[in-house]
Amino acid sequence: MGRGALPAPLARRLLAEFVGTGLLVTVVVGSGIAAANLTPGDVGLQLFYNSTATVFGLTVLILMLGPVSGAHFNPVVSGADWLLGRRAGTGLTGRDASAYGAVQTVGAVVGAVLANVMFDVPTAFASKDRSDWHLWVSEVVATAGLVALVFALARSGRGAWAAPAVGAYLGAAYWFTSSTSFANPAVTVGRMFSDTFAGITPPSVPGFVIAQLAGAAAGLGLVRVLYPDVALVADQVVVPHHHQQPRDGGSMMTDKPSILFACKANAGRSASAKVLAEYYARDRVEVFSAGSEPGDRVHPEVADVLSSLGLDASGEVPKAFDPDGAYTAVVTMGCGEACPFYTGASYDDWELDDPQGQEPDAVRRIVRDIDHRVRALLADLVPDLQLPSSVFAQPAHARTTVPRG
Repeated sequence: MGRGALPAPLARRLLAEFVGTGLLVTVVVGSGIAAANLTPGDVGLQLFYNSTATVFGLTVLILMLGPVSGAHFNPVVSGADWLLGRRAGTGLTGRDASAYGAVQTVGAVVGAVLANVMFDVPTAFASKDRSDWHLWVSEVVATAGLVALVFALARSGRGAWAAPAVGAYLGAAYWFTSSTSFANPAVTVGRMFSDTFAGITPPSVPGFVIAQLAGAAAGLGLVRVLYPDVALVADQVVVPHHHQQPRDGGSMMTDKPSILFACKANAGRSASAKVLAEYYARDRVEVFSAGSEPGDRVHPEVADVLSSLGLDASGEVPKAFDPDGAYTAVVTMGCGEACPFYTGASYDDWELDDPQGQEPDAVRRIVRDIDHRVRALLADLVPDLQLPSSVFAQPAHARTTVPRG
């Protein structure tokens, strides 16, 4: 995991995974028993009751326990988290992933037994056979979709939507798969211990688990193609649960919005955007810039144009991205797949020509375009900000440069 990102102690995370997986199985099995008791003989209505309870129950459990452990509640999610993050230095370690899988499985068994006890049903191996090939195909599809969903949400900065999105997906998968979407080896094992509506016979379990592992691999492959740098956010699956520690004794929170302008060399486009944003925002916004391959200095042709506008770029030094940064908004300009990803930030990509080596008029046109975009960004980010007129509409002597220190 990134420097400065602290998870909860492992014991607390394991407790959250045990409780969450256990209660998830209790919801699935218990609502299945209740549905069978309330509507005997009507399988469609029973499935409706069962799926509805699962949607709401899972959503609540993710909201309650996600900030502690990430709310995996599923060995294939934990395993995928380790597999994706191991080279990037993010996500679960192999030891932690194994521990997650173990407590999830034990929790699932305990959850099934708890549901049996609450409904006064004997705990016994299920007699419901689920060993047909079309059920295995369903499990591949359901698990692939689940894995792709949770990692896509994390990579796109929408982890806060994981609770309702995961609940909604699994609720839908109850109906569009013939297996009713187990999509979880731990839950599959747990449901083996309840001879009720939601049960599964022990001989059916291996086929389901193998299909789920295949589905997880397919889901990982899909998300890797869609989001090549998804490994960077393995720490944030299913929901963000790593917290930034204060650096240099300072507070980790600020009331000011913050912007990162990101490009390749941090010597032209992003440097210009930073200088302009600091001029317009004054002290209302924290402004940063960085590059994937920082240069030695701001391009002279860019500095000259900014100087002609009364803006001082002499204090700008190209720098690399801060892996522990936290920003309200990130604007990328030509760094491609090397552009950073910061959880929780809004993203915009500005397609701009590189000013390096361009004639003064061309550089001025690029900076004018950046000026227009910066002003629009600040107006959106700080609606009550009183923006001065554009530097391109002012005489140079009327401007006050931002002090450099």
